[in-house]
Amino acid sequence: MSTTRREVFGRLADGTDVHRWTLERGGTLLRVLDYGGIVQTLERPDRTGHVANLSLGFPDLVSYTTASPYFGALIGRYGNRIAEGRFTLDGTTYHLPVNDGPNSLHGGEDGFDKRVWDVRPNGGHGLTLALTSPHGDQGYPGRLDVEVDYTLGEDGSLRIDYRAVTDAPTVVNLTSHIYFNLAGEGSGGVGDHRLGLAAAHYTPVDEHLIPTGEIAPVAGTPFDFRRAKPVGRDLRDGHPQLLRAQGYDHNMLLDKGVTEEPEHAATLYDPGSGRLMTVATTEPALQLYSGNFLDGTLTGGSGRAYRQTDALCLETQHCPDSPNRPSFPSTVLRPGETYRSSTVYAFAVR
Repeated sequence: MSTTRREVFGRLADGTDVHRWTLERGGTLLRVLDYGGIVQTLERPDRTGHVANLSLGFPDLVSYTTASPYFGALIGRYGNRIAEGRFTLDGTTYHLPVNDGPNSLHGGEDGFDKRVWDVRPNGGHGLTLALTSPHGDQGYPGRLDVEVDYTLGEDGSLRIDYRAVTDAPTVVNLTSHIYFNLAGEGSGGVGDHRLGLAAAHYTPVDEHLIPTGEIAPVAGTPFDFRRAKPVGRDLRDGHPQLLRAQGYDHNMLLDKGVTEEPEHAATLYDPGSGRLMTVATTEPALQLYSGNFLDGTLTGGSGRAYRQTDALCLETQHCPDSPNRPSFPSTVLRPGETYRSSTVYAFAVR
């Protein structure tokens, strides 16, 4: 059985109504806002049948528009960081808004996470979100027409499919910024969650969290999740990369590379609740982020304050700063081509 509902969630300062869409199927209840394409809640039962929201987020629109660190949002045009807010494509240098120290982060000051998307039901158990980004939007070249599908499977899995076309050469790197806590939003830290990653290499970062260009092995470092281990086991290790990022905020290179269909990338398991999540993607990498900038100043739907390591982001993507790193998989999209990316989050209990 699947259901789709829509309701008014709030109103923006310019008078635009923001709607919340609710999907339910296979034991998963998903709530999505047309503002930012935000996954507001993602609810699943634990091994005893108790249902909890696994995604950090707010109960009101004002918090999303004024204070959100990308909770649950669709990210574009370019997920992650671009060094110094500039890149060169076909001999032309483009300048982007700088909103993260010297870098452009997650599409700039007015990224896709702050837009109202057009939403329509898709097949009775999904939603299609559409957005047009004009030429020059946040400094990026070319008009970009984007569609994103949220689909719940019969088993309650969440699949996100991204598509985009352009009328001029540009760069694209779309992702979802869900903050996961499998014990439930507001329940505390995820240090006991066991994380496994199919990634033998990662990209170390400089003092501005931009990849240095090195492809480093995870063996012998805190970044080795090839055999699942508690997220918190090595989090306080004195490794220079952990100190630099105040935790995990690193691009993990998936062993599988770019694929046509989603292939296994990660597992996340909470021993307390028994909830298990697997991640499969077509993307060559994912950003592992341990909520380092959650500082206790934000409260979520539970009414409890969010602190460092209260959630984990597994942002499937191409590499940060790829437009400035020819050795990384390309993020260039040209007219006549279609950008495609898919990620599946599947759930179980044990």
